[in-house]
Amino acid sequence: MIARACAALGVALLFVALAAPAQAQDGVRHLKFSYGPIEIAPGQNTIELERNDQRPAVDGWIVGFRPNLVRKDGSVPRVDVIHLHHGVWINQLGPLFAAGEEKTAMIAPPGYGWRYRTSDDWQMNHMIHNLTPTPDTVFITYELDFIPDGAPAAQGIQEVRTAWLDTVGGFYPVFDARRGMGGRDRRFTYPDEANGAPPNRWVVPEDGALVGTGGHLHPGGLWTDLKLTRDGRTTRLFRSKAVYYEPAGAVSWDVSMTVTPPGWRVQLRRGDVLSVSGTYDTKRASWYESMAIMPTLWVPGGTGADPFTTDVDVPGRVTHGHLPENDVHGGGRLSGLPNPLELLSRPVAGKVAIRDFVYSRGDLSSTGRRGRPARVRKGRRLQFVNRDASGTIFHTITACKAPCNRTTGIAYPLANGAVDFDSGQLGFGPAGFTAAANRDSWRTPRKLEAGTYTYFCRVHPFMRGAFEVRAKR
Repeated sequence: MIARACAALGVALLFVALAAPAQAQDGVRHLKFSYGPIEIAPGQNTIELERNDQRPAVDGWIVGFRPNLVRKDGSVPRVDVIHLHHGVWINQLGPLFAAGEEKTAMIAPPGYGWRYRTSDDWQMNHMIHNLTPTPDTVFITYELDFIPDGAPAAQGIQEVRTAWLDTVGGFYPVFDARRGMGGRDRRFTYPDEANGAPPNRWVVPEDGALVGTGGHLHPGGLWTDLKLTRDGRTTRLFRSKAVYYEPAGAVSWDVSMTVTPPGWRVQLRRGDVLSVSGTYDTKRASWYESMAIMPTLWVPGGTGADPFTTDVDVPGRVTHGHLPENDVHGGGRLSGLPNPLELLSRPVAGKVAIRDFVYSRGDLSSTGRRGRPARVRKGRRLQFVNRDASGTIFHTITACKAPCNRTTGIAYPLANGAVDFDSGQLGFGPAGFTAAANRDSWRTPRKLEAGTYTYFCRVHPFMRGAFEVRAKR
């Protein structure tokens, strides 16, 4: 179930880190909550919206938020097995906190906090991605630094609100950063370098201040920029950089985003326009369904530095280093899959069905004739049909570099085939609220040169396949 309340949230958002860990204060309570159990279906990649009653029992102020995803035994699943694609904590139909695979703490600067009342209406919007065909049970856990009303630390706290800023807008704010886009530097900035990209801006409703921000990107992302335009002049307020711990570079979730330091303050005027851009590295691979988002702490009536007379674009900081659930990077040679370049191909006149997480022709996990790459003549097109779509399971056919048969991990495989092609997520779901392409079939490009092409499923990367295009007689 997906409601219109998700519109401002962006459907696959990850959390935002806004400052250093909350400092110890008199009266601060450290509360732990566990949302679930959540039964995860095989291959799940859908979005749910449900009521959330896991919250404080008394009125007060939330000054810190730390999310996680755990199994029933308390263990944290590997990110290449199952992960929290996003979780958004919604209050009164607006975003309060968000979390995803960066797993960064969301902390208010000292003296600020999110107002909490027991009468608030909380909901949980979550998208848990199961990269395997095995069902599981998980809990979304989170710790809140909480100051009850009446505690000494509650005196004088200024209320912050979460302003949701992204590059696209709408219910599912994604864009493609295809390999080679962005000019000579092979760095593609959206929307600046995207032809015809609609602008998405936030007009400040009243005088106030920004007191924190941090970016969210998908793998391949390098940084997000928050900019302000006033009276025809534009200045950058903050660049949130992706700090990768991934040995292969900017190609996985093994990353932290830099966030503003606790003392960062920016004065805004009514009518100011805020906008966000995101920059991706397109030298090595294509990045489909990418995001660039910067949720921001907004204080109506607050004060700060004038960004046109003071340089507020200061260096940021990360809130954590490498996480153990990101240890499996992939790319090892002992996957057990054959090299499709050494296999005999097999002519296929009909369709290639995808059923039970297997490509019916040319799947590298199959043996015998079924495992041989499907073959078509040059100029012909091979059609794929997702038979798992009836079970709300999405699959893709995405080009990867041959032989594309190494071990799966958070950094392998990549969308880096000799020729780029991608089917989108074949399956069905509410239009605009889901990753589904709302079709179950796709055909390969007609103008492929002779050769063997390898592919994988972006949703379930253990799925690998190959087909051959043979020259006309």
